[in-house]
Amino acid sequence: MGNRMIRFENVSLNYEDKRIFNEFSFEIAKGEKIVLLGKSGLGKSSLFGLILGFIQPQSGEVFFDGAPVDEHSIWQVRQKVAFVDQDVSIGDYKVSKWLSFVAGIKANHSLNFGEKRMGELMDFFELSRDLLAKDISDLSGGERQRVAIIVSLLLKRDVFLLDEVTSALDKNLKKKAADFFIERKDWTVVSISHDAVWLDNPNVKVFDLEKKAWKQ
Repeated sequence: MGNRMIRFENVSLNYEDKRIFNEFSFEIAKGEKIVLLGKSGLGKSSLFGLILGFIQPQSGEVFFDGAPVDEHSIWQVRQKVAFVDQDVSIGDYKVSKWLSFVAGIKANHSLNFGEKRMGELMDFFELSRDLLAKDISDLSGGERQRVAIIVSLLLKRDVFLLDEVTSALDKNLKKKAADFFIERKDWTVVSISHDAVWLDNPNVKVFDLEKKAWKQ
């Protein structure tokens, strides 16, 4: 399998009697930075669901790091991938409590969410330390997005599935966040985004889901 990290092989998927994918084949190499482009309903989020094993195709197979995504491999896949959802639905309690909850999940016990690293990331993404004492419901959309990005980074994964994670950020922070992911050569990043900071970056490959083809 060599350099392939994620591969869709002849995948067909239906959703509510609608055919989303028809014998769809697609692959992402380790270290690539990919943007999935297309209007709503073309299956962008479904691709993430297939990779994470939350949905199964009607036919075809999805492979992660050379192995099929199935009931035998799914937990290992989820421990290697950081997924950040566009809605950032992370409950309604204090930010500090949420961070403690994520650190306490069994799969993350070996991680050290050290205060130093968390502080560095909060500074980089321009978040005040006072934010830790706030309720998540009191945060702006942009603050929630940055908190979710920081948690995904603290998980120390090297594959990232990012669903519109910069949509609520201002121009400066959009670029800062996108560049942070794009510049790490060892990370494999798949981003659903309509932001120019992703689409116009020469180090990013853009896949048009409507045409089922790479944009030139």
